[in-house]
Amino acid sequence: MWYDLSFANPRYFYLLLLLPLLIFWYFKKYRKSVPHLHFSDSEFKASIHKTLRQRLHPLWFILRLLCICAIIVALARPQSNLRSNEENVEGIDIIMAMDVSGSMLAEDFRPNRLEAAKKVAADFMKGRSTDRMGIVAFSGEAYTQCPLTIDHAILNSQLRALRSGLIADGTALGDGLAVAVNRLRNSEAISKTIILLTDGVNNMGAIDPLSAADMAQLYGIRVYTVGVGTRGLAPYPFQTPFGIQYQNVEVQIDEDLLSNIASSTGGKYFRATNQNKLKAIFKEIDRLEKTKIEVLSFEHKADEYKIWVWIALAFLSLEIIFRLFVFKTIPKKSCLDSKNPPFYIY
Repeated sequence: MWYDLSFANPRYFYLLLLLPLLIFWYFKKYRKSVPHLHFSDSEFKASIHKTLRQRLHPLWFILRLLCICAIIVALARPQSNLRSNEENVEGIDIIMAMDVSGSMLAEDFRPNRLEAAKKVAADFMKGRSTDRMGIVAFSGEAYTQCPLTIDHAILNSQLRALRSGLIADGTALGDGLAVAVNRLRNSEAISKTIILLTDGVNNMGAIDPLSAADMAQLYGIRVYTVGVGTRGLAPYPFQTPFGIQYQNVEVQIDEDLLSNIASSTGGKYFRATNQNKLKAIFKEIDRLEKTKIEVLSFEHKADEYKIWVWIALAFLSLEIIFRLFVFKTIPKKSCLDSKNPPFYIY
């Protein structure tokens, strides 16, 4: 539930264009009302100082401008809107299954494949605030980095903590997919999705990847698979006694297996050969997996012009008080003669 402010007749704000004309008229009139005397000695002029009342003389005109502004706002009919939304979210539960094997440190992406994937995944998660999401990491083994949660601050923290080398090296695609399926199998969400991101060929693990895909299909889980890596050779860092050395390593991704996993679960396979392509893939997955939201809302409007009328009256009253008691005018005796125009001294 929240408030906002709108105006029923905003066209009255065009009257504010008259204010510059009023300011111009005031200064032109003020200059004519100030007498000018010529002195041969500038020292006499320097000895004359304006009184406080003379310095504050423009105040009555400023109060009049503020009064006019308040009247214009009142004419525009400001209205406060009280709104309330009730959302019935048919959420999507998403598990990010991330490959953290040593090959993900290859630098055909900047700074490497793993860090590039983490950054794109973080942007993807940021745009899905109504969905529960979790993270599974795998290389030679698989484990849950973050269970399903709606707390995206924790999710981003756990995503940033992902790094290679914490568990045995290798690529256990089947184990990574099976752990992700296990996290989703009891979910009551309308849609359950796994995004499996890897850069290698299945060479480790106790579960066959296609068997894990059958498990996903059994529980109604859609799997999107993403192969990460350029085509051909990629620079890979090696630690040597002389520091880090680079060697070009052939990129091997089992695209047939990843395509079969995706197609058998109703998902889709993507190949990311650079960072821009990886971003485009996650944008497409974001478009394919949209959350359905039913919104029941009500709106109540209330006129708020009265406060502006009172503000205008306050400024007008202050102007009258200042003109009568601070900047009061004293007519000269000659002014009593109706034949002569009135002359005022401020």
